[in-house]
Amino acid sequence: MASSASTGPRDLTTGPIGKTLLLFALPTLGANILQSLNGTINAIWIGNFLGEAALAATSNANLVMFLMFAAVFGLAMAATILIGQAMGRRDVDLARRTLGSAIGLIGLLGTGVAVVGWIWSPLVLHLLATPHDALPLATAYLRVIFLGLPFTFLMVLLTSALRGAGDSITPLWAMILNVVLDAGLNPVFIRGFGPIPAMGISGSALATLIAGLVTLIFLVVYIYRKNLVIRLRGTEFAYLRPERGLIGTIFAKGIPMGLTMVVMSASMLAMIGLVNRAGVETTAAYGAISQLWSYIQMPAFAVGAAVSAMAAQNIGAGRWDRVGRVTLYGAGINVLMTATMIVLITLVDREVLGLFLTPSSPAVPVAQHIHLVASGSFVLFGVSMVMTSVVRANGAVVAPLVILFIAAFPARFGLALLFLPHYGPEAIWWSFWAGSISSIILTGAYYRWGGWRKAHLLEETRASA
Repeated sequence: MASSASTGPRDLTTGPIGKTLLLFALPTLGANILQSLNGTINAIWIGNFLGEAALAATSNANLVMFLMFAAVFGLAMAATILIGQAMGRRDVDLARRTLGSAIGLIGLLGTGVAVVGWIWSPLVLHLLATPHDALPLATAYLRVIFLGLPFTFLMVLLTSALRGAGDSITPLWAMILNVVLDAGLNPVFIRGFGPIPAMGISGSALATLIAGLVTLIFLVVYIYRKNLVIRLRGTEFAYLRPERGLIGTIFAKGIPMGLTMVVMSASMLAMIGLVNRAGVETTAAYGAISQLWSYIQMPAFAVGAAVSAMAAQNIGAGRWDRVGRVTLYGAGINVLMTATMIVLITLVDREVLGLFLTPSSPAVPVAQHIHLVASGSFVLFGVSMVMTSVVRANGAVVAPLVILFIAAFPARFGLALLFLPHYGPEAIWWSFWAGSISSIILTGAYYRWGGWRKAHLLEETRASA
């Protein structure tokens, strides 16, 4: 492992925890920011070149894509945890077998989804009640996006596997390449350039497809040129045939993790339903500040990914003395990064909100008030995310899903719905604290007293495989 690790992936079971964790998390944070900016840039291209109907079409199509990515995200994270533990145990063969089975599984699923999606796109969009004017555009866009899903799915898997093996730099370079290609090719294919004809909304989807394919090729070439530990050679290519035992573990652990994204999105939609009752001004304010909140929450996801990779390797190596310290350092780094983001946005909130609202809009002070009341709750959310990432690193995935559901619906949404008739929109903003407090209490209790430490994920996987 040592010879390969030196070229990219690193051993996360030795050395200073705080410095290593921070240096591991920062590239992941950068990749998350770039991914968010890419979506914003593409929306600007489509809205300016093709109009509101095209923008509405992509919004409806993206709802379908989100459900697809939620499933693949969960499976990729499950494979990453197994790879991380195997790397910590120095079981390189199991790491390669896990990645091979995951590539075979996700490649087959992606191909099947692409075929079915091409055929059923009109029906799916009809079930979503896509506006009639946007339906033809949404169908054209979604069909091309479906064709590119196998490449995008495998790209997500390889970047996750690299993080599990201790490499967060290469996924950042891959995301930079993906964003440059996607954002750069969008106007070329939408409007046409030289011999390239104008393809409208289909051109936007084609740009995304090409960006995903080129990025996937870059990752594969990089892994083999650097001879990284997760590469397959010779007889190891047989690992691409999914092993029943490994696939069973990936599904068992991956589906609950994928469902967490669904629960979070359902919670956001439920909250928007309450906000809409307060009128257009409040809805506009909430929509604008939510754009900024997406950046405030990014440190939680970046540090969570870093903590998960580091904890998995240390659990695999039996270094439980370091696992607790990983949690503490992760929580501290998360508090520092999230609080810094909140302060920075608070200092320039009026100027930044001007990107989404006119400076004289009455929604601006409403958005500022929402931010002052609720943004601090994301600090607690980040700490909960760190503890959740650690317990997931040992295969405990059901309890975090249940806790998330309780915090999102009975605690946050339930409190907002109960007090909305008495306190108006203020009940919605303060309910964010109810959700975060309940989450950190329940997650902390499970982290302290739950049985997640007794799990033997690697041994059970070896036996079943």
